[in-house]
Amino acid sequence: MIAVLLVEDDPGDVMMTREALEETGVTSRLNVVGDGAEALDFLYRREPYTDAQPPDLILLDLNLPKMNGRDVLAQVKEDPDLRHIPVVVLTTSEAEEDVLRSYDLHANAYVTKPVDFERFVAVVRHIDDFFVSIVRLPRR
Repeated sequence: MIAVLLVEDDPGDVMMTREALEETGVTSRLNVVGDGAEALDFLYRREPYTDAQPPDLILLDLNLPKMNGRDVLAQVKEDPDLRHIPVVVLTTSEAEEDVLRSYDLHANAYVTKPVDFERFVAVVRHIDDFFVSIVRLPRR
């Protein structure tokens, strides 16, 4: 079982991600934040997240209010206490520039969100399955 932090501002995408993860029955805890600044508050356990448990996996949208996903990714991967957390960029952008920039910032994977609900659910299931069943995640 893993804990996932979903950083997503679109309520529809939050709902679909939640449903997909619930269907797998594997994820033990899903926390959702709606912007980049809130993601960092969660990760650094600042108010109102002082009791937050660190995630095992971050699903990160790039286009976020307050602080974009690129800036969040850069800060996570520069911090020795956070860089071990795998970050999957899950975004609508298919731009090669976004893909390259995300990997330059050390994203662990880049996935373009499918528009179709069934495909979106399948993609999220595959991500969850990969990080639960195949990959060995560090425990800190």
